[in-house]
Formats: sequence, structure tokens, C-alpha cells
Amino acid sequence: MSLAAPLPLRFQVGARTLFAVKRRLVRIGLSLDRALAAETPHLPPLDPADHGYLLTSVPAAKADGLRRQDMLALERPHYARRYADLSGSFEAYLAGFSGKTRSTLRRKLRKFETLSGDALDVRAYRTADEVAEFHALARAVSRKTYQEKLLDAGLPSGAEAEAEMRRKAALGEIRAWLLFLEGDPVAYLYTPAEGDTLIYAYLGYDPALAKHSPGTVLQLAAMRQLMEEGCFRRFDFTEGDGQHKRQFATGSIDCVDLLLLRKSPGNRLLLASLRGFERLAAFAKGLGLGRMARRIGR
Repeated sequence: MSLAAPLPLRFQVGARTLFAVKRRLVRIGLSLDRALAAETPHLPPLDPADHGYLLTSVPAAKADGLRRQDMLALERPHYARRYADLSGSFEAYLAGFSGKTRSTLRRKLRKFETLSGDALDVRAYRTADEVAEFHALARAVSRKTYQEKLLDAGLPSGAEAEAEMRRKAALGEIRAWLLFLEGDPVAYLYTPAEGDTLIYAYLGYDPALAKHSPGTVLQLAAMRQLMEEGCFRRFDFTEGDGQHKRQFATGSIDCVDLLLLRKSPGNRLLLASLRGFERLAAFAKGLGLGRMARRIGR
């Protein structure tokens, strides 16, 4: 049985996908522990109908060793896979940030506390019954988010998604939070566990409150609770980068995503198009058009 699945190769401007081309790919993503250990992922044999592999979070130093003469390769831009150490105290965690970052976090926290009557209403969910309640309330927020409206990346909906959350919660493999304002949920954070590492899976908030930084406020409250609980060693911010991840991380590893496709005229054209598109985007950014691109991607 093939391990491959149809996956979209996206031509993106900012967060907006202009169009995508699907290929049957075996996706292999390295866990944070494997990436930190600089492991080289094993590539299983492809079935005749498969087009290739999509490797994510490959340590940059290992990328060259995964190229194969019988396949076309596209190495995506390097990024820092960020994570936070949860083993210390929350006070020590904050002390590790610059004075400017600490000041920014405290200012955003005070601003939201003032908005909510000088007291944060943050609720944690971890049992099966609690996670069912979380899912219903968080979905109400997710429907408003740009992640769901533009990227189809909101919190998963439906009975199957809820059942999977309940299953993992029964095993103690879920931590989730909601931030409330005047009794209504306005932000959610959902983090399943892999061993002693929590995975930054879904964060969303009501865009009407964006200027009040509800996502930042909720993340900060969650980090405090996790360090006080002491059950997990790391918080994995996963692939990609962004200001939110940079703000809360304590470490990172240089990674790349590597696309390997069977040699064919169609795949050669596809990779050439992807390379050209990414070079054009980088050129536009170099000319100072990055802000325009981000506006288009909203």
C-alpha cells in the first residue's frame, strides 16, 4: 500500500495561495527531537503511481545528503524551527528575553486585563469531556479567523475531529486553552503532545480584537501554566517562522523543506515554475514590495 497522498504544491504571495498543483507525495516530517539530533530521514520505496517525496524540517546540514541522481530536487528557503524550553520556571523563562520583549509582553497583558475588567479569563482543557467543550467553543472562534477563511487551516470541525481530540485527551495527550472576554471565547490554543513535547497545532482569535493581541495574551498564559505544571519538556512551534514564534521561543534549529520528484517533463516544468516564482517573490521583496505582498496575502 502506498504511503503517498495528493498534496498541493502552492504558489503563494504572503498567506494567499494564488494556485496550486497537486502531486502524489510521500510526506516525511521530522519531529523536533529528530531534527535536534540531526537525523537523516529514511526514504521508503515509491509505488509506480507516486511522484516523489516532501521532506519537512530537515536539518539544513543534512539536505545535500538526501538529493538523489534519479530525482529532481527543490530545496525551499531555510527557516528556523523554533521551540521553547518548558523545564524551568516561568520567571526564568521571561528573564531570558530582552528587556524590550518583556516590556512588550507585559504591556499587551495589561492592555487586555484592562479590557476584561482587570482579570484574565483563561480556561484550560485536558480531559475528554473538557476537550469536547473546548472544541465546540473554539470552533465558534475559528470560523471568524483568516486561517479558516483564507487558508482552510482553522481548527478541524466535525464529529471525527472531536472524537480524535477526545481519544488523545483520554491518554493525557492534549492541552488546550480558551481566552474569554465578557463570557465569550475570543481566542483558542490547541496543543497535542508527542511524548514530552507539546505541538503548536492551532492558534486563532477573533479578528475584531486583533489590536488587543488576544493570541499573544493566551500564549503567555499557557506558557505560565505549562511551566507550573512541569509535565512537558519542550513546546514545538513546528515548521515555518513568524513573529509570534520568535517572540515566545527560547531556541531554534536551521531547517529546510526538500521536494524530490521523479524525473519527467511535467515535473521539470513544475520545479522550474516554482523556482522562478520564488525568485520573483524574493526580488520583489528586495525592491521593498514585501509590504504590498503581505497586503495581497491577507
